[in-house]
Amino acid sequence: MTLPALPPLLVGSYTATGGGTATGISFVESGAASTVAVLDDPSFLAVSGDRVYAVSETADGSVSAFRRTGSALEHLWDAPSGGDAPCHVRVDPSGALVVTNYVSGTVTAVSLAAAESLAASVLASDGVVGTAVHGAGDTVVVPSDAVVTAVLPDVTGPVEDRQEGPHAHQSVATPDGTLLVADLGGDALHEFRVGAPGASAGSSSASLSLDLVRVHHVAPGVGPRHMAWYDGDLIIAGELDGRVHRLRRDESGSFRVIASAPTFEGAVGESLLSHIEVDEAGLVFVAVRGRDLIVTLSAADGGLSVVGSGSCGGVWPRHFALVPGYLLVANQMSDAIAVLPVGDDGVVGEPAGQIAVGSPACIVPL
Repeated sequence: MTLPALPPLLVGSYTATGGGTATGISFVESGAASTVAVLDDPSFLAVSGDRVYAVSETADGSVSAFRRTGSALEHLWDAPSGGDAPCHVRVDPSGALVVTNYVSGTVTAVSLAAAESLAASVLASDGVVGTAVHGAGDTVVVPSDAVVTAVLPDVTGPVEDRQEGPHAHQSVATPDGTLLVADLGGDALHEFRVGAPGASAGSSSASLSLDLVRVHHVAPGVGPRHMAWYDGDLIIAGELDGRVHRLRRDESGSFRVIASAPTFEGAVGESLLSHIEVDEAGLVFVAVRGRDLIVTLSAADGGLSVVGSGSCGGVWPRHFALVPGYLLVANQMSDAIAVLPVGDDGVVGEPAGQIAVGSPACIVPL
């Protein structure tokens, strides 16, 4: 089967540490994948310009920064993630790198200005050249005064085996200059404000802050996982209730659910929603693990309604990326990325091809 023309991709995966088959971050071009950075469990990536940031979703986790030149990654620096099992990383408009730690229920901000300043000074003074092999002797570790961590409230939910405590799963920036952290364990969205990070690696800790603004609660058992914006509203994938929820700020500043729709019929059981994205036309795409579906909904009319669904083209769709005409799905248990054509109605069709990648967990088109 001939693959359609696709942009180059960076793919985060699970390695042997997390029970996966990859060896680190992969670069995919013309349907072929190769490892470009050796790293334990780089399950989520973020790209900003020529910088690539990757979590290491391990106990006592970390986040690493790389400089990309073509298909090559040069390892620049590491920072502690501030908790166990970091599962998401994002560059915030404040100038901080925001990392959410699932197991420990914490969120961390890293001053990118301080991290880059330190890395540049070390490279200039020592002549050290970065390497794509993580953990080598030339590792630059960001100092503690450029990192701040907040602990989510110790709350529980009704799903005992999944909501025994807070579980920070993803963060998104808001139009109000704050950020929201989805807490799967506490059925809540925690809103923080990041203080302006200092530009110097030696700046005081007061230059970087992560302050809780308010907590927005959702219904018990929702298990909010990933979020996306559309038309000023927040669209949330409920990992534990199998539903997509649409929230809007009210006059008090609190987010309230204005629409909700199930993504499949029948009992939830082991059917777990994962990633969610919304296109400019208001089509909402969400992956359902367990049932191995990509479900399409419409948010264009101010509500939420299911348009249709199709196979994810593999097993256990963890993350996906939209590219013109196609949805690229990281099917973790299939060791492959499925290339799914998207119809005019937004519903995915049968795979146009498969790209072999070990235990894929995150896809970033370049």
